[in-house]
Amino acid sequence: MLNWNDLRFFLELARQGKLVQAATRLHVDHTTVSRRIDALETQLEVRLFDRSPRGYRLTDAGLRLLPLAEKMESNSIQVYQEIAGKDARPGGTVRVATPEALGSQVIARHIDEFRRDHPGIEIELVAESQRASLSKREADIAIRLSRPATGRLVSWKLCDYRIRLYGSEGYLARHEVVARVSDLGSHEFVSYIDDLIEMPELRYLEATVKKPKVVFRSNNVIAQYNAILKGVGLGMVHCFMAEGAPDLSVVLGEKIAVTRSYWLLVHEDLRSVARVDAVCRFLTRVLRRDENLMMGS
Repeated sequence: MLNWNDLRFFLELARQGKLVQAATRLHVDHTTVSRRIDALETQLEVRLFDRSPRGYRLTDAGLRLLPLAEKMESNSIQVYQEIAGKDARPGGTVRVATPEALGSQVIARHIDEFRRDHPGIEIELVAESQRASLSKREADIAIRLSRPATGRLVSWKLCDYRIRLYGSEGYLARHEVVARVSDLGSHEFVSYIDDLIEMPELRYLEATVKKPKVVFRSNNVIAQYNAILKGVGLGMVHCFMAEGAPDLSVVLGEKIAVTRSYWLLVHEDLRSVARVDAVCRFLTRVLRRDENLMMGS
């Protein structure tokens, strides 16, 4: 029979990726974590982690063990709650991968709300444009711009959001008035770096404006946003970002607008894990309750 305590050490190291961090969470010395992992690997006769200077990464065997250990953890919490009648609140780390703008400008601003309800759960927010693999456990939850067609994933639509063309007051004061789409030919733009766009859903400028004169490009949406704020050029901005920038004005608001959707994805093995479910519910609630912010008031 496996020792459940060894699986606790396995779970924490899988979540933290580093011995010292896992040891801190478990209130033990890092050598204890290492020793318990070695014992578990010896008992199972498999290697569960690849070791490197960057930390510990799950092997294929480790990835197979992870959902089983998660279920055991969830069942132990349920036993404590229902049999012992104690308040066993879910705890641990949940890694959430989101598009950069959404993660930094919306979700991060509501983390305090989540912490009040779930003080034992630590959210790791990976806010970037690159896709994190749920099957390889690079993240527990992902928010993406489209629903996956394949994979053992549970998914649902969170909300729609809108992107519009914006310019700063300074830029608009220095350049010709934009009264119609054809006037955009004489204007300068801020956009993505073409060959670094991983998701086709991000190609909205070229789909909206024919042959735009782009003077600044970045794969970082915050860099684009700041350049637009400083008057470098016109650019497509998420309405929820522009909401907090009084110096930005919508350009051709009735004619240029792109609507996209955010989808939540979670691996089916993790869907019923208490801490993951708590984060899923939180994200769904936050992104569905303020349509005016997401779509532009």
